[in-house]
Amino acid sequence: MSDQAVPMTSSREETGSAYNGYLMLAVFSVITLVVIYMIIGAIPPEGAAKSVKLAFVGTLLTGALVVLFGIIGFFMIQPNQAAVITLFGEYRGTVRKEGLQWVWPWMIKQKVSVRAHNIHSDVVKINDLRGNPIEVACNVVWRVSDTAQAVFDVDEYKEFVNIQIEAGLRTVGARHPYDDMSDEDETTLRGSADVIANELREELNDRLKVAGIVVDEAGLTHLAYAPEIAGAMLRRQQADAVIAARKKVVIGAVSMVEDALGKLSADGIIELDDERKAAMVSNLMVVLCGDREAHPVVNTGTLYQ
Repeated sequence: MSDQAVPMTSSREETGSAYNGYLMLAVFSVITLVVIYMIIGAIPPEGAAKSVKLAFVGTLLTGALVVLFGIIGFFMIQPNQAAVITLFGEYRGTVRKEGLQWVWPWMIKQKVSVRAHNIHSDVVKINDLRGNPIEVACNVVWRVSDTAQAVFDVDEYKEFVNIQIEAGLRTVGARHPYDDMSDEDETTLRGSADVIANELREELNDRLKVAGIVVDEAGLTHLAYAPEIAGAMLRRQQADAVIAARKKVVIGAVSMVEDALGKLSADGIIELDDERKAAMVSNLMVVLCGDREAHPVVNTGTLYQ
């Protein structure tokens, strides 16, 4: 006996056949009237023999079974709905035609919605590419494309979708860092929303194709650092903002000092040697880059005192 696992056979949707329900309703209405007429005509008179009464009971039961036989076969298909038909465990096709339909009563009908479903996942805690704990959640729009796969290839396809959404979210979240901390971070969870959404949709489509499910849209709806590191990451972001602001202030101050020295030299207002020029640059940079308001000291002597 071979120990190799037997591969699962993949089902494929086929078009099922069903009779026009409105036509069959008219036929069974006529049959019902005939049965009622036969029952009324077979009512035994008072004092009739026992065999006659038994014949009437048999006629009554037969008529009731015929009417019940017709009623069981009817089913209604709504827009964007399908019915999977099986006969003694064998798949006999999927009926997608809208309206009242009828099949033989011994055929089992399982209705499947092929409308778009919208799921907002729970917030899950995962580790990003750098191992930082983060909280993420996503919104997914999915629909059934192959009813046979959804019914026969997985058990409870809706629950299967919910589990795979969480698994796909964890997989995509672990591939990228939360935020860019170096020049190598081209794709991040926070700064590359479109890229992450496309990657999540492709990941889910790959996971759900076994169930005949297609994901039309997917995207992150919640993204945050876990509470245990949120404070530290907030201070890091504040430090990054301060550094960026300081850098911009310094660049602007250097430009202003350069313009001031160039203007003084071009207009011939004052000639400064290198030492005094360095002192003026230092004073101007302190004034322009300082966090607090400057308090100038007025020099009443000469420039070199």
